[in-house]
Amino acid sequence: MLNRRILRVKAFKVLYAYAENQDLTLKEALASLDASCEATRDLYLYMMAVIPALTAEAARRIEAARGKFNPTEEDLNPRMRFAENAVSALLLEDPDFKRLTEKKKISWANNDALVHNLYETLKTRAWFQAYLDGKEASLQADVRLWQQFFQEELEDNEELLAILEDSSIFWADELPYVLGTCIRSLEEMGKTGRWSYPPLYQSDVLAAQGKPAESDHDFVHKLVTAAYGRYAEYSALVAGSVSKWDQDRLYTTDTVLIVMGLTEAETFPNIPVKVSINEYVEISKYYSTPKSRGFVNGLLDRLMKEKGLL
Repeated sequence: MLNRRILRVKAFKVLYAYAENQDLTLKEALASLDASCEATRDLYLYMMAVIPALTAEAARRIEAARGKFNPTEEDLNPRMRFAENAVSALLLEDPDFKRLTEKKKISWANNDALVHNLYETLKTRAWFQAYLDGKEASLQADVRLWQQFFQEELEDNEELLAILEDSSIFWADELPYVLGTCIRSLEEMGKTGRWSYPPLYQSDVLAAQGKPAESDHDFVHKLVTAAYGRYAEYSALVAGSVSKWDQDRLYTTDTVLIVMGLTEAETFPNIPVKVSINEYVEISKYYSTPKSRGFVNGLLDRLMKEKGLL
């Protein structure tokens, strides 16, 4: 599930926490790293759990309409495709999904207002109405509906983002990545007819496919450990590479990103140096200033050359 890019982001956040509070021990940092990794998979479960939650909302409304004092013909003969969609049924019937969501206390029960609002929005979508009117009743059609829902309805939902921020310190900025994982899970469900819990690391996925790869768990632990050990040296190197005037304006985020890039190049000689530079420049776009991209790229390139790494 977790690829190298998101693992680099998680490593960067841990080292940034250390840069801000150097009483943070390596043991504490690695524990926080592991918690952050598992939290991403918890968010995945939470987002997949919206499928049965929305399906139940639709079924509840259908029953309420049928019970009205003077129901309409549409109330008595509703379109049932969504309320009976196969994806929700597969999740609810899957013993692993049920066990994991119960164990981790993952539920939308306390967020019924959001479920209500999501369903209200869903009803206004032309593609949802086309689905209800469609003649293809199949698992594949249901999968396509949910994939479109995950693509279009959640990433910019302010109400959802507020709930995620309140629920976990690790969830705030990982929604786009997790939604992509949900979409891929749905694709697999359409092919296999069942849900499967994604392995935590991408290397585990490759190993299951008979494609052994270096352990991503070992990679990110080794990266953080090495960055801890070299932080004082490399941060001083960064500070000494800019003018005194610029030192006062040096952002901690940029320093941490450059330290991470230098550490990765030295610790993992099998990874092309240009790849490492590009990865940390990419992270700078989201976690630092508008000018950081050029600064991180230029200084990393220069320091790599000075150290004989490039």
